[in-house]
Amino acid sequence: MSDIGYDSGVDARPQEGEAQFGDFLELLKPRVMSLVVFTALVGMLAAPVPVHPVIGFCAILFIALGGGASGALNMWWDADIDRVMRRTRKRPIPAGKISEEDTRALGFALAGISVLMLSLATNLLAGAMLAFTIFFYVVIYTIWLKRITPQNIVIGGAAGAFPPVIGWLAATDTMAVEPWLMFAIIFMWTPPHFWALALFMRNDYDDAGVPMLTVTHGRRATRRHILIYTVLLAALSIAAGFTAIGGPVYMALAVVLNLAFLRGAFRIWRRDETMSEGDNFAVERGFFRLSLLYLFLHFGAILAEALLAHWGLGGWG
Repeated sequence: MSDIGYDSGVDARPQEGEAQFGDFLELLKPRVMSLVVFTALVGMLAAPVPVHPVIGFCAILFIALGGGASGALNMWWDADIDRVMRRTRKRPIPAGKISEEDTRALGFALAGISVLMLSLATNLLAGAMLAFTIFFYVVIYTIWLKRITPQNIVIGGAAGAFPPVIGWLAATDTMAVEPWLMFAIIFMWTPPHFWALALFMRNDYDDAGVPMLTVTHGRRATRRHILIYTVLLAALSIAAGFTAIGGPVYMALAVVLNLAFLRGAFRIWRRDETMSEGDNFAVERGFFRLSLLYLFLHFGAILAEALLAHWGLGGWG
């Protein structure tokens, strides 16, 4: 029996700063990827065309890889500001665990693989939409507009709203209104979700020089924008209940969630900085947490309606 590892004098434990599997996984932004996977899956299952389980699994896998590629390329480009912001300085690149060059190579490799394999597993239209989504998020949002306009998060919201469209296209190979309604819900949800975060993380964006609305127009204007977008989102969400992706289950949930969301946005709008700092932005933090539940439950209701329709029980008819 070899005695290596007993008294060899070599410490086999990972050294500080040494990259582990979890560090490479973090480059793919797994929390964002989970949202990509879930909304793409809902878009696929809500489509009126059944998908073979193996094809469906492959489609979701490659969509997830595409989302991961976007996350890695975003971290590569934003490494300079990630080193400044408190909530991002422990990411693999700022922490010195993975180099910017390796991150860029990983991002481009995953982007190419995901687009090629999704096109082969499903259809060229779905692959093209995935390619456009990666391009939009990395080039249009991250490289071009994120650092020059306070509407950056609105633009970023468009990139994050494409997965249900890609899932629908993977199933049907055709465009339709329904996936774009799902797109619109995510698109309108993104600004109040991230602006609420920016209200209690403003110093991070100040330090990094990112022109978030809280930095360029102040928190008072940000509170007003949160309320406006939430009102528009509520109207869109309720209206979607009367379309093919809606039904009684969706509508019941949408009414309850949007009343709660509107109440939270109204409370944020009424507050000033003295009130917010007095309770450490408790209302803003609560609204942010509710926003996570809001999107998950909306798409869960769309999925429930799709499954009920499959069994002949869904919709208004």
